Amino acid sequence: MNKRRLVAALTLTALACLIVIFTNKAESQQDPAERRSPIDGKTRRERFSHTGKIENEDTARTDLSLSSAPDSATEAPVGFDNLTNGFNEQGPNFETINEDNVVALRSFNDNRFIFEEVESVADGVGPTFNAQSCRECHQNVVTGGASQVAEHRTGRTDHGDFFESLGGSLVQSRATHPDIVERVAFEDDIRTFRMSTSTLGSGFIEAISNETLLAIRDAQPREVRGTELIVPVLEGNGSARLGRFGWKNQHASLQSFSADAYFNEMGITSPLFPEENTSSGRDMSEYDSVPDPEDDGVDIVAFANFMRSTKAPSRGPITADVRAGDKLFSQIGCAQCHTPTIITARPGSIINGGSFTVPNALGNKIIHPYSDFLLHDIGTGDGIPFLPTVEFAFTTNKMRTASLWALRTRNRLMHDGLSFTLPEAIKRHAGQAANVTKKYNALSAAEKSQLITFLNSL
Repeated sequence: MNKRRLVAALTLTALACLIVIFTNKAESQQDPAERRSPIDGKTRRERFSHTGKIENEDTARTDLSLSSAPDSATEAPVGFDNLTNGFNEQGPNFETINEDNVVALRSFNDNRFIFEEVESVADGVGPTFNAQSCRECHQNVVTGGASQVAEHRTGRTDHGDFFESLGGSLVQSRATHPDIVERVAFEDDIRTFRMSTSTLGSGFIEAISNETLLAIRDAQPREVRGTELIVPVLEGNGSARLGRFGWKNQHASLQSFSADAYFNEMGITSPLFPEENTSSGRDMSEYDSVPDPEDDGVDIVAFANFMRSTKAPSRGPITADVRAGDKLFSQIGCAQCHTPTIITARPGSIINGGSFTVPNALGNKIIHPYSDFLLHDIGTGDGIPFLPTVEFAFTTNKMRTASLWALRTRNRLMHDGLSFTLPEAIKRHAGQAANVTKKYNALSAAEKSQLITFLNSL
């Protein structure tokens, strides 16, 4: 890992000067009566705040029928094949890359190697963590896909206010020493799983402009209208942008998303998350011998660039029943939130607070994610807000609309993975989706079969 960092260090020295917006999740975790003192609340709000209103990135570019799609817009490349979408060149034969010759940021294959690389305690893993590689949670059927791995989150409410567990809402399941394995407090009776999501095609999602997401929201009927979440872009000095990654839309950029996962899932600090977690509120410095930050910022950019280079998931065979099911999907209202088609921002658009320019490989691309990337209350919310502060209480029972592309590669459904068949998942939809579920239940057996056949083609 040190060799590749030396190779890429000159291109990333500016990262050392970034203002860190996010606090580590262990900060200010006291007993319930003290967990939201005025000082603590102010500090957390300041650290998790953004710089202001979201910036204009492009004109709204969404049309479900594509009747007014720009002439220059083209379909995004698709496939489960570990081949680049053109953002980065493919690079050396993947099988020839090893720890000694890998060059971070050089190519798709180099960055894929880093994404798959198993990190050790000597690299900074832990002291508490969930995985040793990005690939552990994102690999089905190729690197970057979803998996059966779920993270565990807990907390409690007190007089209607939510409080995280002492180490934060995320409870890591692994540790480098038996004495620091995190436990769930009996009093923390809000408990849920969040499934690992697919990252394939994420570069196209990142390239959707703020205006397009807001246009999708505004076109939705009021009773099902989604809620946007404005979050800071960490590498953009806290610039405001609409969130789109994570089950709560907690991140707007892939670099921020990568830094969060490296920190919370693997326990590896970086310039964007420079201080270690705790174990249920306990300091773990005696178990951590690697100076912070453990990654100089190269790895998180490599992760982001790998995801930016992945193709969108491809479809299965399109049959007459699939086409009929597609029509039913729209007729009963599923497409109101599971948006079938979106067009990304134009090449040259400045996004992520000025830190990223949409390239030709990602711009003006027609994608079919079947998500509006907004928050909805469909009766399955996990009870855990984006952050445990008053201004984010509205997110407590809202979840991001699941992307349905690559649905055929999953057998654990919904955000918690506790639905195992598509009919079960559909019938769990309540709240804002209650009317759609009612319409599904009124379909004939043959129509339901066609709808399921369509979903199995995604």
